[in-house]
Amino acid sequence: MLATPAVPGAFDTLARLVPQFDEVWLISKCGDRVRRSTRLWLDHHRFAERTGIPRDNLRFCLRRPEKAVHCAELAITHFVDDKLDVHEALRGVVEHRYLFGPQRAAAPGWVRHTRTWAEVEAAITRSGG
Repeated sequence: MLATPAVPGAFDTLARLVPQFDEVWLISKCGDRVRRSTRLWLDHHRFAERTGIPRDNLRFCLRRPEKAVHCAELAITHFVDDKLDVHEALRGVVEHRYLFGPQRAAAPGWVRHTRTWAEVEAAITRSGG
């Protein structure tokens, strides 16, 4: 698990985007076992050091739609996720939503499809993030 690489461009893109925001958070859906593995993976790959996102800026939930609760509490303005059901839950909560990566179907008009981290960076920068 620790040998699994990050998605190409993710860490570098995040490092460039982080200074554009007051705070950046990682919100993940997983249970206890995966939560421990996720923290180990992030530490192993020096995520906080390489991206500028503090190690403590990490939240977990058990169901994908619960990410909306965290976003509301944290006043999140921009959100990147590869699951359409997450973005559905974020409608009315997060203004700028980016559906990441390859998708089986065309993205609906209320979410921005970004296939790569370069597209994420361009879209967030254009939004005034």
